[in-house]
Amino acid sequence: MTAVNPIQKRKLYQDVVERLMQRISTGEIRPGDQLPPERELMDVYGVGRPAVREALQALEHSGIVEISHGERARVVIPTARDLIAQIASGTRHMLQAQPDMLEHLKQARLLLEEGTARMAAQLATPEDVAALRTRIEEQRASLVNMDGFLAHDMAFHREIARISGNPIFPAVIEAVFQWAGDYYQPLVRAPGAERLTLQEHTRLVDAIEAHDPQAAVAAVRAHVTRSNALYQRIAEEVQGQR
Repeated sequence: MTAVNPIQKRKLYQDVVERLMQRISTGEIRPGDQLPPERELMDVYGVGRPAVREALQALEHSGIVEISHGERARVVIPTARDLIAQIASGTRHMLQAQPDMLEHLKQARLLLEEGTARMAAQLATPEDVAALRTRIEEQRASLVNMDGFLAHDMAFHREIARISGNPIFPAVIEAVFQWAGDYYQPLVRAPGAERLTLQEHTRLVDAIEAHDPQAAVAAVRAHVTRSNALYQRIAEEVQGQR
C-alpha cells in the first residue's frame, strides 16, 4: 500500500531550530538576548556542533538572530524594514521570472500610496509639511545626479508614509521602490520627467498642507498613474530586448 502522506525525514538542525524558536516565542529568550553557547546547546539537545551551527545559520538567514564574529548569536530586535528585507531577493526574482507580477506590484503601490496620502492629509503637522518640502528641495538640488534624484524620490514618498505613524508603511514603500528598481530608474530619466515629478510632488504637498484628503488622493493617483503608464512601456521594451 502506498502511503498517501508519507512522513518526511527531518534533519537534526531543523529540530534545533524548532526548539530554539519555541524558547524565543515563549519569551524565555527575548529580543536582544544572546543565545546559549554552542557547547550548551549541544549538551541540552544531544546533537553535534554541525547541527547547532546549521540551526544558527538558518535562524540568521531568516532574520531571527544575528551572528557577529567572536560573539554568541543574538536574537534580533525586529523592525518592519528588517522583516520586509527578508523577502527582497525572492521578490526581485519573481518580478524577473513573471513579468505579469509587475502589474500587481503597481496596483499595490497605488493602493498604498493613496492610503498614506489620505492619512498624511489628515494627520500632518506644520513640521511634517516642512519636512516634505525639504525632501522636494533636496530632490530638486539633485537634478544633476540622477542616482541621487532617485534616492530622494523614494525618500519623499517614504516621508509621506511616515506621517501615518505606522512603521510598516514607510518600510513597504521603500521596498516597493527597491523591488521595481530595474523598471523604475528609466521613469525619471525620460525627457522632462524630472521636472514633472517635482511639480506633482509639490501639488501633493499642497493638498496635504491644506488637509484635503480627496485632493491628496487625486494628486498621488495622477502621479502614480503617469508612472504606471511609463512602467508599461518600459516593461514592454525590456521584454522586447530579451
